[in-house]
Amino acid sequence: MALLDITVPHAWVDYNGHMNDAEYARAFSMGVEALMEQVGLDAAGREQYDLTIYTLETHLCYLAEAHEGQALKVDVLLLDHDAKRQHVLFTLSDAEGNGIATSEQMLMAMSISGGRPAPCPDEVAERIAALPQPASADDWPKAAGRRIGIRRK
Repeated sequence: MALLDITVPHAWVDYNGHMNDAEYARAFSMGVEALMEQVGLDAAGREQYDLTIYTLETHLCYLAEAHEGQALKVDVLLLDHDAKRQHVLFTLSDAEGNGIATSEQMLMAMSISGGRPAPCPDEVAERIAALPQPASADDWPKAAGRRIGIRRK
């Protein structure tokens, strides 16, 4: 599900002539904000439900360089969820659909006033459950569940 269209601004380009690694994280953070709007936690929803979403963990993989002025989009796939958490995979792609980066994230619904995890209200939970998901275990994305390590022979 497409969440966000962006164009790489000049300020995101580093001395190597391509998008700085930190800006990939910014693009995915903007994706989380777009996801919040999609599920009903825009500014009005956050106030109405006293609820926001925090990122608990992220695993970002860089697949290709992005350059100034390049059009990119952020998509989301819901891998799992419960009353408070959402396990998602964001994909950053170019205009031709080529993968630029992925960000696997664990998100947590949080009470704004209480500063503690809180379950999503039914309306938000229904919108989360309606997000695109892998059809079966065979459709699990290769970019999800990866582990960092040096492979030894």
